[in-house]
Amino acid sequence: MNLRSLFLEYQAQTSDTPLMLEVERAEGIYMFDKNGKKYIDIISGIGVSNVGHRHPNVTKAIQDQLDKHLHLMVYGEFVQSPQVLLAEALAKTLPSHLNSTYFLNSGSEAVEGALKLAKRITGRTKLIGFDNAYHGSSHGALSMCGDETFKSRFRPLLPEVYTIKYNDTSAENLSVIDNKTAGVIIEPIQGEAGVKIPTNEFIKALRKRCSEVGAQLIFDEIQCGFGRTGKFWAFEHFDAEPDILVCAKGMGGGMPIGAFIGRKEDMALFKNNPMLGHISTFGGHPISCVASLATLNTILEEQLLAEVHDKGELFKNLLKDLPEVKSIRSIGLMMAVEFESYEKLTTIISNAMELGVVSDWFLFCSDSMRIAPPLTITKEEIQEACELIVKAIRLS
Repeated sequence: MNLRSLFLEYQAQTSDTPLMLEVERAEGIYMFDKNGKKYIDIISGIGVSNVGHRHPNVTKAIQDQLDKHLHLMVYGEFVQSPQVLLAEALAKTLPSHLNSTYFLNSGSEAVEGALKLAKRITGRTKLIGFDNAYHGSSHGALSMCGDETFKSRFRPLLPEVYTIKYNDTSAENLSVIDNKTAGVIIEPIQGEAGVKIPTNEFIKALRKRCSEVGAQLIFDEIQCGFGRTGKFWAFEHFDAEPDILVCAKGMGGGMPIGAFIGRKEDMALFKNNPMLGHISTFGGHPISCVASLATLNTILEEQLLAEVHDKGELFKNLLKDLPEVKSIRSIGLMMAVEFESYEKLTTIISNAMELGVVSDWFLFCSDSMRIAPPLTITKEEIQEACELIVKAIRLS
């Protein structure tokens, strides 16, 4: 049996239509199959490879750490420089009250920790999410998702979870957040909804309402953080700050890592009553932490944020006038290109793959193409990618 056959035979699948691209190596914005064919990755492994595949700073940090140690002890017991230095570096990018980081292995895990922290801080149990939100697939994270199709077969999920409307400042909507609410979790920019961008007025009103009733406001920046929108954190586009911040995906430079970040005094609640109130075996793995620190430093030192807006505008300008394109929703290098239907889009995505461009659609917005390339993509590479996308559209 060849590798593709073994993949289908022994590896659990997530759909009946996997992309089935057999990648042998990757570098920068490119992936190469076993025959040496080059593919432009315009989705960064779904928002992961923000500094590109195998950025030399990331691979060097990993190689250096391999010569020191791998896993040593469960999270939070030993003083390990990869964790400590990354926590310090993250704090320097954030408002002063977000000064304590708990490292985990994924975005879903980080959401679970954030929800527990909100309950622990407030002593309350009610949780609120938003329509078309996506926060992960574990039970707590799934409970907060805003699409019943993904949830119904796994019920019962968490109790006392309510879903309200995204980008709706009405009193009727926000009054669901009350003095029984432990936490409200929101993506500052919705990802799987197809890049939905709220108004500053909405985010400010949400912050005000949470403060009024003492609810913890949790920003999920798993997709939109680490420079994706042109700011290091997406919430910097708005006049509001969270009580708890969740991050993952792009923070790892290609390695698995997630984190939730809050006030030191709030995080300390996990230490007692009960002791070890939140624990993880592999959270903050040394390899993942050094990769993340290298990623963070690369974004800042190479000033990758400076061109994110212009690169996003170039994508838009090269695609917006095509008659097949209905609209483009974007902020920085986080984009959704809308077509007339899912059927039309899947044909375009398939054609693009044949031509050497890897794209995808969104879980809750199946008529829109995802564009979220590495921040390191050059303007010449954007031109190359868009020429191939245009060909794919014309062949559809």
